[in-house]
Amino acid sequence: MDRSSTTPLNPSQSWNTGSRRRFWLAYGGACLLTWLLYVVAGLDYQRGQQGVWQLWSAIYEATLTLWAPMLMGVLVYPWAQWLQEREFGLLSLAGLHGAAALLFSGGWMASDFVLASLLFGPEHAEATLMQTALWRAITGVFVYVPVATGFTAVLNARRARRNAVAAAQAESALARAELAAISGKLNPHFLFNTLNSLIALTRKDAKAAEQGLLRFSDMLRYVLDSKRAVSDRVTLEEELGFVRDYLALESLRLGQRLSVEWALDPDTLQDEIPPLTLQPLVENSIIHGISPSVKGGCISISSRRDALTQALALTVKDDGAGCEPARLNPSDAGEGTAPSGHRSGGIGLGALRRRFALDFNGRARMHIHTAPGAGFRVDLWIPQAPLA
Repeated sequence: MDRSSTTPLNPSQSWNTGSRRRFWLAYGGACLLTWLLYVVAGLDYQRGQQGVWQLWSAIYEATLTLWAPMLMGVLVYPWAQWLQEREFGLLSLAGLHGAAALLFSGGWMASDFVLASLLFGPEHAEATLMQTALWRAITGVFVYVPVATGFTAVLNARRARRNAVAAAQAESALARAELAAISGKLNPHFLFNTLNSLIALTRKDAKAAEQGLLRFSDMLRYVLDSKRAVSDRVTLEEELGFVRDYLALESLRLGQRLSVEWALDPDTLQDEIPPLTLQPLVENSIIHGISPSVKGGCISISSRRDALTQALALTVKDDGAGCEPARLNPSDAGEGTAPSGHRSGGIGLGALRRRFALDFNGRARMHIHTAPGAGFRVDLWIPQAPLA
């Protein structure tokens, strides 16, 4: 069977090359927009000059003024990242950002001084610095604040996503561990009762006992195979074979008290499902619906093709005592409920819901219908088309 488990996402992959490229493209776009706005402002400021010279002058001023903070803005990113990793207190963080803002302003002035010295000489650069130092220091602080705020917001968003991915993976790991545990599980009472029934049967009907042992052997092999690869798929026909063996062995104990009705669409027998999907539902019906009743009861198992989506629709129901819907486990309310109270035995239905959520990315459905005296019914809806 094809292995179709979801591939765990490494949290470090949440900031991949594509995301990094888009981030810096966005930063470049913001710088370009700022530069254009500065040019437009320069054109408006120099209305009295000739058209071409006016445009050139505006471009010259915008470039000469903004090149340094745009380049230094790139350095703010690793600085903001370093601060985030250290998780300083609020006051310490404000002090460090204040010092960084002053350093940013100083770097801006130094860059302007160096460029002016290269273009026009040290005397011109010194005179320009003396005229613009205070204004440049204030402007530097006002430029640093939005740049650092934007980078910090991006880093916080990344961390939130990383935490969300880690939480999702932890939940998936927990579900997989639970599934790995339950996939190889047969109710110990079932094993004990079955062995006792087989021992008793050897004295009455050795041939029937032999057939029972063969069924028991097939069941153990199926369970062990499922335990080795819980994410594998089996055909519905294979799962039904396992369920038939299970019911046959339960019949040794329950006798005429157990009856089974089958309504299977032949077109669905080769559909793929997770192993041990039906057996836990049948086991729950046996434990809570049939065994407690003196007169026994009937279990109905049906499969059909969903006409609209072509998904596999399965139903397992019994005519046992049922239970109050209010007694269903609140944490599993809705789809895939794991009932509490007298329906808490056997393999948890909530674990099956988590398995479906894990294997089918939430596309599978499980609904429970029950009421006192109205039996217990579980409807499964399992998609067959691969995820696009």
